[in-house]
Formats: sequence, C-alpha cells, structure tokens
Amino acid sequence: MEIHPLVASKLSWSSSFPSFLTLTKHSIKVSSEPVPPSSVQLLKAAKKRSLAPSSKGLQKETKKDLSRILRTEAAVKAVERKAVSGKSNRLWPKAILEALVDAIGENRWETALKIFGLLRKQQWYQPRCQTYTKLIVMLGKCKQPEKASLLFEILLSEGLSPTIDVYTALVSAYGLSGLFDKAFSMIEEMKSISNCKPDVYTYSVLINCCTKLHRFDLIETILDEMSYMGIECGTVTYNTIIDGYGKAKMYELMESALNEMIESGSSLPDIFTLNSFLWAYGNDNQIEKMEKWYNEFQLMGIKPDIKTFNIMVRSYGKSGMYEKMESVMQFMQKRFFSPTIVTFNIVIEIFGKVGNIEKMEEVFQKMKHQGMKPNSITYCSLVNSYNKAGNLSRIDCILRQVANSDVVLDTPFFNCVINAYGQAGDVEKMDEFFLEMKETKCKPDNITFATMIQAYNAQGMIEAAEDLESKMFTARENSGILQCPTLVY
Repeated sequence: MEIHPLVASKLSWSSSFPSFLTLTKHSIKVSSEPVPPSSVQLLKAAKKRSLAPSSKGLQKETKKDLSRILRTEAAVKAVERKAVSGKSNRLWPKAILEALVDAIGENRWETALKIFGLLRKQQWYQPRCQTYTKLIVMLGKCKQPEKASLLFEILLSEGLSPTIDVYTALVSAYGLSGLFDKAFSMIEEMKSISNCKPDVYTYSVLINCCTKLHRFDLIETILDEMSYMGIECGTVTYNTIIDGYGKAKMYELMESALNEMIESGSSLPDIFTLNSFLWAYGNDNQIEKMEKWYNEFQLMGIKPDIKTFNIMVRSYGKSGMYEKMESVMQFMQKRFFSPTIVTFNIVIEIFGKVGNIEKMEEVFQKMKHQGMKPNSITYCSLVNSYNKAGNLSRIDCILRQVANSDVVLDTPFFNCVINAYGQAGDVEKMDEFFLEMKETKCKPDNITFATMIQAYNAQGMIEAAEDLESKMFTARENSGILQCPTLVY
C-alpha cells in the first residue's frame, strides 16, 4: 500500500476533540529542495495572520474593545475547562453565565449541561425558570428528550414552579423527537394547573413539531382541541400550518389553510405567508402557480421583501429561466432592494450546477466589485462547480483566496474540498484537509467519513476504508452519536 507523506506534527487530534481521527504514517519523506506552500499551509498561515493584531482591524475597534473580547473568550474557555473538572464553586458570575449562553447558542448540549452543573454549585446561584427554559429548548433541538425530562425533574427538586414557557419547551422537546404521546400528556398536565394552561403559542409549537416530522394526521386533532378550549389560531399558527403543508407538497391543504386564515378575520396573511407559498410552488418548479400567488398577495396589499425576491431568483434559476431570474434582480435594484450575499450565492450555485462556469465567475466578480464579501457557502459552490468541471487548478486558486480572507470556515466547506480531492484521487491532500479541520475546530460529520471511505475504496485502499468504517460503527454504538475514531493505515 502506498504511503503518503505528512508532517509529523499534524498526525494527532487535539484532546479537546473526543475520539477524533488520527492518521499514523509509517514513513515521512524529507527533501532538501524548497517546496512551495500547499493550500493547507496557506490556510494555516492565514489563520495565524487573522489572530495577529493589524492596523486595519484596530481601525474598526479600539485596543480596549479587542482586549475585552480576548478576555471574554479566555474566561469562557476557562469556565468550560472547570466545568469538566467540576471542582470550583467560587467562579465569577459573568464568566460562567457567558459560557453557558455561548454553549446554548451553539447547541453544544453536553458542554452546556456541564456548565449548568457547575453553575448550580456556585455559592451565589439562584435557580430561575428562564435558565431551565433555554436549556430545555436547546435539548429539544438536539433531540435529547430524556435529558430535557431529567432537567425538568431537577427544576421541581429545586422548589421552582414551572412556568408556561417551561412546559411549552418540554412539549417541543418531546414533539421534535417524535414522542407525541408524551407531548400530549404534558399538555394535559398543563390543563390541570391554573396559571399554566396551554395557550396559542403552546399549540403552535406542537403543530410545528407535527409538520417537521410529517405527522399531519395530528394537526386536525390539535385544532379541534384548541377550538374546544376557546383558543383561536393566530397568524403564527396558520403560517406554521401553511409552511408545513407547502414543504410537504400538500397544496390543496395549504390553500385551504389560507382560506381559513382569511375567513377568520382576526389573523390575516403576512409576508411569511407569501414567502411560504412562493417557496412551495417555486421549489416544485410550478412557476405559473408561483407567479399567480405572487400577484394574489400583491392584491391583498402584502409587499415583497428581500427574501421574496431571493425565493423567486432561486425558483427561476432552478427551472432554467435565466432571463426571468435576471429580470427579478433588475427589478430589485429599481425598487432599491440591494442583492444580499444570499442572492449572489443562489445565482452562483445555479450557474455552477449547470456547468456555466463563465457566467458563474462573472457573478462572483460582480459580487466582489459591489463590496460583498464571499462566505463559506460561496466558496462551497465554487469548489463544487470546479470539481464537477474537473478543474482542480481553479480549486487551488479558490483556496488561496480563502487563505487571504477572513472567512469563517465550516464543516460543509471542508466536505466540499475533501470530496474534490477524493474524487480526483489525491488522497494525500484529502487527508491533509481532514487534519486541518482540527485547526479550525470543524467537527467531521457523516458526509466527511462517507466521502473519505469512498475515496479510499476508489484508490484500492480497501483496508483503510474498512478500518474507518468499522471504527465509525463501533464509536456510534458505544456513544449513541457519531464520533471520529482512530484510523491507522
């Protein structure tokens, strides 16, 4: 089996990444000749430059502000380290609360619960329902209903009386995991508490869970119960139902819900209703229907926003109606709707997918000339398009641009690059970019590993592919979540 050279210092993952992949090489080639920097090295150099103070950066924010930001980040990291050990009970309140908010905002539920455990040990700690609500909402998003239920029990043990927001968060946590029996049971419990009876928001949250999990059979039951309790559907409720039906391509029910919304008299359609209709028909290439409903909503007095135009640009582009797509963009400019990064990303992706590289590059240049900074999504589209066209040299060029920018790299970006080099058979570069994910703290996902396994198989590296695959399954069975195993080949 061919061995690819890698720098020895890159061969292991940081211990802060649980069970992450480590590539061990049996030999490392050393050359006395100067070697031009690779794309990975350029990205690392750019990362170091971005951390160093620059005159340009200091023009935007004072040294005092920069110092405060660095102190805050250091404090948050220190709290997270202490949360793991769970030893300190005299931490600074601001630091621990900022760390908790940071973890909740990023849906890092395991870290958030450790920090919360540390918070409860502090001498100044006072339990608050608001904190529990935020944690339970996060656990619902992360599909951790058991942890949410346990947190609810802890809330009760601390002598708190759950608010309607706490109950609603728990209903959402159960619903998003498909545990509708428990969600309905929780609503029944709410009915028995005088100051926590379910309201329109509670039922709207439950309906949202039903649409996300395609349990449309439960929606009528919920609406009947709301009617029995004298709770009228609000605009948010109707919009949730309409959006759910639209994404499921249940157009008759979607239009029926709109009619009910209008007939109610108290909940009128708004911009969210308009955008849900346009997205539903436009995404299904039903352009005539999309245009019809655009006009209908105009007659209702509902004016489009930037999201409306982005939906139309995407819909026309998907259907190959490029003239109409460009006419929408021209119309936007006449109405003083400046194209956003989302608008440009849509157009770049559309031209890239159909292989119109020249037009894609033209839009990319126009985007930069208008002072719009490309983001990770932009570069993903460019990499995918050049990969599809078999133009690896242009991918290297894009990576140099990324290296000289301050764009925040994410897992999808690395997946695109890993896929490009994997398909090209350049396993060495694929491995290097995988290891570089550690430096940017981007956690590999199922797509990352599936791409690498496919690349190994294509190159006849069957043992490496099987080893990675088996260790992935072992890690998943042991933890219940995907972790990055150690790979040796």
